[in-house]
Amino acid sequence: MMKKGILLIGAILVIVGTLWLLAGQKKEIREEKIMPTETVSPVLEEGGEEEKLKMKNQKLKILMVVAPKNFRDEELFAPKKVLAERGIGIEIASKGVTEAEGMLGGKTSVDKDLSEVRVDDYDGLIFVGGSGASIYFNDPQALSLAKQAYEEEKIVGAICIAPSILANSGILQGKKATSFSSEAENLKSRGADYTGEGVTVDGEIITAQGPDFASQFGEKIAEMLQ
Repeated sequence: MMKKGILLIGAILVIVGTLWLLAGQKKEIREEKIMPTETVSPVLEEGGEEEKLKMKNQKLKILMVVAPKNFRDEELFAPKKVLAERGIGIEIASKGVTEAEGMLGGKTSVDKDLSEVRVDDYDGLIFVGGSGASIYFNDPQALSLAKQAYEEEKIVGAICIAPSILANSGILQGKKATSFSSEAENLKSRGADYTGEGVTVDGEIITAQGPDFASQFGEKIAEMLQ
């Protein structure tokens, strides 16, 4: 009789223990469903140096001035690509059009008419070459913008024949500069130290010879901005 009682108590204890274990497992399962397996931080993990540079460059903005017609395609699109890849903002200005057309058939939307440009809105002013750029050689507005940008210590750039715009504005006096060969004499007559290099930098002024140096021109602009 006693033996049966002991066996009964043992069986009851086993059943109670089993129920207790099952209850514990169910609780763990419920907690796993409620609690996320990973904690998501509200602070984003810092990126690499390239990403940090892009974030910094988002505050920078360049104005690229093109002729309404016959700007040199590579001299706009190659530097623009370099600058965009670094996160630098770019706007396009021209005169009297909402869309400009390149010598090789490329087209670009125009963000601002030259008459609406405020130099203070930009960190740099770049004149794109091509045969059409000659319309700015003696344009009072273009020459004034170049001079103002230089006086405010902005980056001022020009490529191909466009350095003649800078020369005619008076800012190349005593400066090293390069350009397409057709403009060499004009630059010299305006007091520039003509180098004939692919890309020349003197202070805040960057000049380049032509389309073969368009990407290098863009790289130098980005470097100077940073």
